[in-house]
Amino acid sequence: MCGITGLFAFNEVGRVNLINLVNATDSLESRGPDNRGFYNDYFVGLGHRRLSIIDISHEADQPMEDSSGRYLIVYNGEIYNFKELRTELRAKGVKFNSQSDTEVALYSYITWGENCLDRFNGFFAFAIYDREEEKIVVARDRIGIKPLLYYFDNHKFVFASEMKSLLAFGVERQLDYSSLAAYLQLNYIPAPNSIMQGIKKLMPGHYMVIKKNNLQIKKYYQIPYPPDNVAIPSYENAKQRLVDLLEESVKKRLVSDVPLGAFLSGGIDSSIIVALASRHKSNLNTFSIGYKDDPFFDETKYANLVAKHFNTEHTVFKLSNDDLYHHLFDILNYLDEPFADSSALPVYILSKHTRQTATVALSGDGADELFSGYNKHNAFLKSILGGRSNQFIASMEPLWKILPQSRGNFLLNKIRQAHRFSQGFKLSMPERYWKWAVFADKNQVKSMFSDKAREYLDQQQWDELKSRATQFLSESSEINDVLYSDMHLVLANDMLVKVDMMSMANSLEVRVPFLDHKLVEYAFQLPQEYKIDSHMRKRIVQDAFRDILPSQLYRRPKQGFEVPLLKWFRKDLRSLIQDDLLHKDFVIDQGIFDPDEIESLKKRLFSINPGDIHARIWGLIVFQWWWKKYLPVSEN
Repeated sequence: MCGITGLFAFNEVGRVNLINLVNATDSLESRGPDNRGFYNDYFVGLGHRRLSIIDISHEADQPMEDSSGRYLIVYNGEIYNFKELRTELRAKGVKFNSQSDTEVALYSYITWGENCLDRFNGFFAFAIYDREEEKIVVARDRIGIKPLLYYFDNHKFVFASEMKSLLAFGVERQLDYSSLAAYLQLNYIPAPNSIMQGIKKLMPGHYMVIKKNNLQIKKYYQIPYPPDNVAIPSYENAKQRLVDLLEESVKKRLVSDVPLGAFLSGGIDSSIIVALASRHKSNLNTFSIGYKDDPFFDETKYANLVAKHFNTEHTVFKLSNDDLYHHLFDILNYLDEPFADSSALPVYILSKHTRQTATVALSGDGADELFSGYNKHNAFLKSILGGRSNQFIASMEPLWKILPQSRGNFLLNKIRQAHRFSQGFKLSMPERYWKWAVFADKNQVKSMFSDKAREYLDQQQWDELKSRATQFLSESSEINDVLYSDMHLVLANDMLVKVDMMSMANSLEVRVPFLDHKLVEYAFQLPQEYKIDSHMRKRIVQDAFRDILPSQLYRRPKQGFEVPLLKWFRKDLRSLIQDDLLHKDFVIDQGIFDPDEIESLKKRLFSINPGDIHARIWGLIVFQWWWKKYLPVSEN
């Protein structure tokens, strides 16, 4: 796992930016603390920060060139089938100088061109420079596990693993107000947009070809759905196939020349990964975090149970709310684009502690999106099935609306959930999906902007974001359509971004066996009733591994973890909110938000009926912190 960056200048004006190559590369140090390397000719500069995982020798350092000197690569990720590809390439006469998958990726491109992408099983982002043709090819993995951002104008093309590297090259810093509007709805910014005008994110399953001052973006992969003429297996056969595919995926992801372990929350998904990994790796290291101040959310007794059952070397990190709060500002300082999923905090801390023992960790991420694991999937199923009880809940919307709502109280949270359900139930499926994805509707967001800022909103761009998110849905949609939408919106832009950022901030590589593309494709061949019914979410996942997991895991509710934002806002962070980031004078000087609307949101935050306002306030705090760090006050 590494950090990559580079610049391809089209003229002397673009070439000036090459003086920033070292700084742009070193901004990615946490992604690659083990080594750094540069390539710099007259118009092209490539930078690499290395986290050594496979072949830790200097023969695998980057930028790496082929034996002819024509091609160079900077590469981030892992290709799990690299040994099979090396054997195939050797049969074609290729001679290797290292044992790395980087060299396999390079010679795969030289041998098969852009079709090499169809052969790779793994997660990656890379750039290959062809000196002879004077072109660069940049690619991203199928599912979008590894990030790739870029900037293109008449003078240059710049790419990087993180936005801070692009900014270090001197890319213009200009706020994209439509992306900000989307962020204020979702608390993240979906690809291909970013918070900065001109900076884009390469979409999953895509690659770019840049030659002279021409850029072409091409799609090489999309999850095949709906499946064509695929026979539906029996439930028993489907369970066994799932076990086989996931075990094969886990085995591939155990290849490492450095210490490797696994996250273990005590939930079904991570326990399955540990169960399969322990079959093929003795003395597997496992890691979990517990919560001293919130026993309800503390799953460490289940994690300990699983660790004992599979004889792993288990480590538990017990955290207090003060420990969580202590790391809050580390995350804020690391973010180079606003991202306000508060569950990033425990992921950051778990990664930080895990890195003390291991350089690679397996994770159970992706199972919820593939197999229907969230509360909202129950809500979608209820809305599809209808029924008197669901219609009754929906009919009570006027009551739910006036009753107190809060995530911090069990009963008030149930009222909040009933209110959200009733709001979405009456909508069309595409509108329902969007309603349940956002924290604020369009009118609420518009009211947050100042009159001047509203003039910068690109209404078409904002609408296109919603259209992309709901493009796979119609009135006849079922749960698999919802899951397919989640793969493109929630997983790719929230969950995977969160894990990548928080792990890479701590120089830890996280591998996700559930997102092997073969398993993903199989999951979307299965009917919805294999995944969810009125009694069980992730039905086939739970049933397929019932015989090997401790039975106690099946006699407990699914638990997430709620970061105590509301408590912090009302106590520890109150001064930061009231006297700094959302202070009325600062908001007025900034010129982006309507000060009266911000005051109204703050008033609701400190009321007895905050509802979901804490998520919106957190989004504002993250943005304001980011804005003060990256944009000048004089911009507006």
